[in-house]
Order: sequence, then structure tokens, then C-alpha cells
Amino acid sequence: MFRVFCLLIGYAFGCVQTAYIIGRTMGKIDIRKEGSGNAGTTNITRVMGAKAGGIVFLTDVLKAVAAYVVCSLLFHGEGAFVPGVSHLGGVDLPAATGYLPGLYGGIGVIAGHNFPFYMKFKGGKGIASTVGVTLSFDLLGGVVAGLIGLMGVIITKYISVTSLILTALFPVTMLVRGHRGEAVILGFVVMGLAWFQHRGNIARLLKGTENKFTIGKRK
Repeated sequence: MFRVFCLLIGYAFGCVQTAYIIGRTMGKIDIRKEGSGNAGTTNITRVMGAKAGGIVFLTDVLKAVAAYVVCSLLFHGEGAFVPGVSHLGGVDLPAATGYLPGLYGGIGVIAGHNFPFYMKFKGGKGIASTVGVTLSFDLLGGVVAGLIGLMGVIITKYISVTSLILTALFPVTMLVRGHRGEAVILGFVVMGLAWFQHRGNIARLLKGTENKFTIGKRK
């Protein structure tokens, strides 16, 4: 049952739709009606500029970290920011659930971000929250993946390409660092959610019509 609870906890965190809130408070706009219509970092940066984009990105990363940590603490899990009961003295090892609580919480966050119920299930694409989950699971692996993603933006100018590469690296990094079983399956679920949300971008990339990333400022 901890899996269900973690998904629900994560979903609650994910429903804090930062891009929508920032758009309403700082720009007096509904970000879903501006630019690409996506309630996420890339679109709000294009529409409102780097400051708004930075706030949205950081907040969306942190809400994923928070959900991962809360779920891990509640259900004896572990991660980069949680030592895990299996590493503490005087605790029965069978009580430890490893990385699963945090990962289920992370998937819940991404689902809540992408499909917030109060916005008719139209949210963002979950990349910033995926970064938060990646960092919470494996700090070193997350930093490496982030640097590769940053290089991808600089070289290609396509946020979508970078997002696809970054999310694909998550389960691959898991396997390289020796993780197996259910945790790796969840890594592929995280990747699948991101790729599903980018299906339109993938189609445009194949057609050669995808827009390159720019930073704008709405007048």
C-alpha cells in the first residue's frame, strides 16, 4: 500500500502548478493561453523572461525533491538526501524499502505537474520535476545528466532534444550504477511520462519544424 500512498502524496505536491501561479501573479496572464500553451519552464521563459523561468524551474525541482524526501521518511526509504533506515543502527533491515517510496512519490509529482485535476489535467511536461527526482535518487548521476542536458541546449538550441536525452539517461544511469528490479522499471516509467508529453515535439523534430529555444519578455 505504500506505493499508492506515495503516488498520492507526490501527486499533491505536483499539483502546485508553479508556471500557472507565476503567470497569474507576476504577469497577470494565463500561461496556458500564451506561447505554446504549456504550463512549464520553457514556455514561461519564452513568454515572461529568464527571471520567471528560473523561479518556475527551481520551484518545480524543489517540489519533486520535497515529495521524494517526505515519502522516503514516511515509508523507510532512502535517497541522496535521506540516509535510509538500512544505513542506521538498531533498525531491522526488512523494514527498509530502499528507493521505491521516493521514486513512487517522484512519479506522483510528475503526474500531478503534467495532469493537475483543477486545470482540466492540462499542465506541463514535467522535465524540471524529473530533474528533482533524478537528483534525489542519485545526486552524482543527476548532476552528470544535468550537465549533459545543459550541453545539449547549448549545442542544439532545442529544449525538447535535451529533455528527451536527459530523461532517457535516468534509467540508463540506474543500470550503469548497479540498480536492478522495480527501481529501474520506475526509471523507465519516468522516462515514458516525459516522452509521452513530448510526442508533439518529437513529431516536429522529425519534420524539421521544431522551434529553437529563445528567452523572451512579454510586453
